Parts: sequence; C-alpha cells; structure tokens
Amino acid sequence: MASSKKLESNYDLVCIGGGIMSGTLALMTKLLDKNINIGVFERLDKVGLESSEAWNNAGTGHSAFCELNYTPEQEDGSIDISKAIEIFSEFERSKQFWSYLVKNGMISDPSDFINSIPHHSWVEGEEDVMFLKKRHEAMQKTHMFKTMKYSDDHETLKKWFPLIMKERDPAEIMAGTRMELGTEVNFGELTKTYFEILEKEYETPVHVQHEVLDISKIDGGWLLKVKDLSGRTKHAVKTKRIFIGAGGYALPLLQKTGIPEKDGYGGFPVSGEFLFCKNPEVVDQHWAKVYSKAGPDAPPMSTPHLDTRYIDGERELLFGPFAGFSPKFLKKGSNWDLFKTVKWKNLKSLLGAFWHNLDLTKYLIGQLRMSHKDRVDNLRDFVKNAQPEDWALVVAGQRVQVIKSDPDKWGKLQFGTEVVHSKDGSITGLLGASPGASTAVHIMIELIGYAFPEKMETKEWRDKFDEMIPYWNKNADADEEQFTAVQKSCSELLKLEVSH
Repeated sequence: MASSKKLESNYDLVCIGGGIMSGTLALMTKLLDKNINIGVFERLDKVGLESSEAWNNAGTGHSAFCELNYTPEQEDGSIDISKAIEIFSEFERSKQFWSYLVKNGMISDPSDFINSIPHHSWVEGEEDVMFLKKRHEAMQKTHMFKTMKYSDDHETLKKWFPLIMKERDPAEIMAGTRMELGTEVNFGELTKTYFEILEKEYETPVHVQHEVLDISKIDGGWLLKVKDLSGRTKHAVKTKRIFIGAGGYALPLLQKTGIPEKDGYGGFPVSGEFLFCKNPEVVDQHWAKVYSKAGPDAPPMSTPHLDTRYIDGERELLFGPFAGFSPKFLKKGSNWDLFKTVKWKNLKSLLGAFWHNLDLTKYLIGQLRMSHKDRVDNLRDFVKNAQPEDWALVVAGQRVQVIKSDPDKWGKLQFGTEVVHSKDGSITGLLGASPGASTAVHIMIELIGYAFPEKMETKEWRDKFDEMIPYWNKNADADEEQFTAVQKSCSELLKLEVSH
C-alpha cells in the first residue's frame, strides 16, 4: 500500500508502525473525530508484514477457552478464572468493534479475516485430567463459559479431534474441553483492511518505506526525524502526540524520547517457530485449535497447540511453538538491536531478570539444539503417527519479552503486553507480546484514555464508544441477558457460530 499523499510536516497524532495496533488506534480515533490529523509511518514496503502477518502469529482469537495458563490452580486446589474473564472480555470488545465496521459497511466480508473454529484444551494423566475437570466446573459457573463441554471419553474425543486420537491406547487417561464459539483470526488481512478503510474513507494513508530515526521534545509536542527509504531523503515532522506501535522496535524508539517512564525497561527477543503440514490429507483430518499444558520449565507463551489456520485463502495445519533466538527485535531487523537497547538505566533490570530466569535460559538452549526429528517427536505427543516428511519448519514472528525493574529482584521478565506512557499522555508505546493482537481494541481504548484524557470525559466520545463497543468500559460478566444479546448480534454480523 504505497502512499500517494504528500508527507505533511504537522500532525495531531503520529502512529509509528503499520501493524494491527497502529491500524486499530488510527481507525478508532478517526471514527471518534474525523478531523484529527493522523500520520502513519511504516519502514517496510507494505503494512502488516511483521507480528501482524498470518504466518507470524498463532491466529487464535484469545478468549481463554483453551489457554490453560489463564486459569491457574491455587494452593487450596481451587481454580482462579479471573484472568480468563478478563481475556474473554477483551476479545469480545474486538468482536464488537469489528461488528460495528461490518454493520456500517466498512467491512464487506468478515470471513476474509475471521472464522469459527472450535477451541479445545486437551491433557493427559490423572493429575492434569483432575485439573481440567475442576477448571471446567469453575468456568461453567459463569454465563460466558457455560457452553463449554468436558469429556474424558475416548469416543467423544475422537469426534472432537480425530487426528489426535488416532492410534491411542484405550487405557490412556486423558480429557478435553470444547468451545464451539472459538475463532481463528488472520490479523494480517485485518490490518490491510483497516488501512484500506483509513485511506478510502478518511484520506489517511500509510507512508510506507518511511523509518522514524529520532524523537525529541519541542514546545507544544514532538519532533520526529523521518527517513524516506525509497528516496533516501530525510524529513522533519511535528506532532502533538505519538503512538509507538512498532513491535520489537517500540523499546529503542521509547528510549529515544527521553521520557522518564521508559527507565528500567528492557527487552529479550525470542523467535517463534512452527511446524506446518505439507500433506493435504493430514490437514483435512483436523479442524480445531487444540491447546495443551506447557512443560514444567517452559514459559506460558510456549504452550503447545495443534491449530487449523486459514492463510492466504488456504486451510493450513500448524504445530508449535518452538523457540529460537536472534538478537533482532524485528524479523527484518538488525543483529545489533538487542545490544543497542542495553543502557545504564535498564542494566540492573536486565541482570536481575537474567539471574532469576536461569531455568528459561536452559529451556531456550534446549530449544535451539532441537533437530527436525526432535520437533516431530514433540508433535507425536499430539499426532501419534506424524511422518517427518509431511512437516516443515516455518520461522514465525520475532517477539520481544518485556523486562522491567523490580524492587526485590532488580528486574523481572513479564509476559503479556504493557502500555508505557508519558505523564501527559503525549507519548504512548506498546511493549510485549501475547495475547497482543486479539486484545488490540481493548489496549487502544486504554491508550486513547492516556492520549486524549479530556476527550474521553466528553459525552460525545463516550456515546460513540457505546455505539462502537457496547462493553468498552465493563466486563462481559456485568449483565448476562444484555451481554448475550450483544454477543449473538456480533456472531451473526461476523458470520460466526451463533449457538449461545
């Protein structure tokens, strides 16, 4: 998507990065006030090529249906589902926003980016089966998860995920849950759609092949040094507000702003890798997303899953993730990225996080040593008769895990996403990874509150939020009857499973 519009020298808001986050923020802001002048800069030649691109993420509409790490077991044996309710509510906000775009004719066919796919959790062994059963009982007490099914019967599990149940010993102890309301999302396609709407409806194009080199404070806002990579020219751009949604590059750009809030933050890059199936006969035998439990030393993001995907119009089957390592902060970044972000003000955090996560270092080293045979052996936990020649490795997106200061441990590694913002909200940046794209709408509601605090208090903006995202400021457990009606309407508009 090349911009034909001339680069301006003054904006109300600049979004750095042409991914799902910038696309969501820019479009939501324009819907709130079409007169806000927005500039978007992307260093690559197209939008959505990094973390938003379909091959670079799991494509799961994260609703806590299948992700066991969102429902930890407590010391007294009870299951805490508070995080699951939070994640579920956040993804429902995304669905509500997408439904609004469909209803108002801005998206013609939602199946281009979202499809119904059953979400399953699946575990083996007495201890994990007991955990899954307790999890199911706890989640069914809320209306959000009451349609969740549980079974430890092999015949039922064969109907749910036949490929996984092939060649299983009937004596094996296992169980699964099923949510038919699960979704598969192509965030790359959605990103393109957002920017097409912005350009067509609001004359807000993306300036591709434009890299932000520096950010400095000036009276009334910020000054950006922007390089046109195609013409090798540099431009000075003024703006009142900046959102740094540049994936892994958000950290080094935040460091350039000089705001004190960025102190203590560091990042550790981890590459994601998946096995994808090259045999169409095998692909056709699985239509589900099936998540299991991560190993004892593995981080939450490494939860193994066997997923049906829709990428570039084709049905695919992926298994993973496996961890790799590169010092790059983006897939198309520099080998110096990690080293350039090491500063005196985050060195203590980095050392503390490293010392207190030696088990993760050991895990990563083990992942790096894996051969194709080793990965297929892991896959055989899911697919007993997996053949090495049917599967190939694809390197997915580069993720930068957040490291932040901690008074007790010096520094800690934090999983998830975090908004870093200046005191006045004129600079906002997004760090971290999963669940990321699924919760982009929720994150941008929070971020707009920082960037436009005075506007968020007006009746005009609050009424518009109510129209776009009915549950923008409340959780899905607030009112069962009202929420169920909203959810059903969204499912119909998005052409999803509607058996609520």
